[in-house]
Formats: sequence, C-alpha cells, structure tokens
Amino acid sequence: MSNSKSRSLPLSKRGLNFETLMWYFTRLSALAMYALILFALIGALLMGARNQMNFADVMRWAFMPNSTHVQSTGIPDLAPWAKIIWKLVAGALLLVASAHGVHGLVVIADDYIPGAGARKVVRLLSIVMLASVAAIGAYVIWTS
Repeated sequence: MSNSKSRSLPLSKRGLNFETLMWYFTRLSALAMYALILFALIGALLMGARNQMNFADVMRWAFMPNSTHVQSTGIPDLAPWAKIIWKLVAGALLLVASAHGVHGLVVIADDYIPGAGARKVVRLLSIVMLASVAAIGAYVIWTS
C-alpha cells in the first residue's frame, strides 16, 4: 500500500484564482455559444425561414447570422435579415467561439509542452491569433 499525498487542496486554501476563473470561462462560453445559436435559430424561424428555407440554410444562419447566407434562398425580403442585431449576434458568437477555442488550445499546449518558455510563446501566439481572427471576422461581419 503506497502512502501518496492527496492532490486536492484543503477548503481553507481554495479560492478564486486564475485557473478557477478560466474553468468557469470555458463552461460559460460554451453555454453562451448555445444561447446565441438558439437565439439566431428562433429569430430565423420567426422571420419566416420555416416556409422559405431548407434545414441546411437555417442551420447555416443559426451558426453565423449573416444576411449573405439567405440571399440564395426563397426569402423575398432581406431587410429583416440585415438588421444590426444580427451583426451584433454574429460578432458575439465569433468572439465567444474564438476565445473558447483559443483557451482550449492553450490548455492542451500547457499539458503537452514541458518548458515554461515554450508555453509562454504558445500563449503569446494564441493571443495574437485570437486578435487576428477577431479583427478579420469583425471586418467581414460589419462590411458584408
């Protein structure tokens, strides 16, 4: 029988630290993505998509609410689909999804990269990648 130490912290030493906050961020950002997709899906159905779009087009809209996604469908009036609320939803979905994904990449890199310096480089590159994706995505969303 081995006498190994417990890896859990006692209650007196637990607290709100960065790792705990990032654990909450991962869970809450996933829920936020589901909520934004559900909001876009319900919005599409309320704007008449159930009669004028096929399932694939409705889901494409739900995952990225952009008015260019409905131009080739049977929608006669694109004005409701091009409102600013949908650009805000698309921007929020882009930011939440890319931050969630980059955080997952950093967690995996922390698990597999042994050196502290290399982990810092990967984190810096991840932040640069997140900023680049957010800037390019925001440009595409707001100019289309």
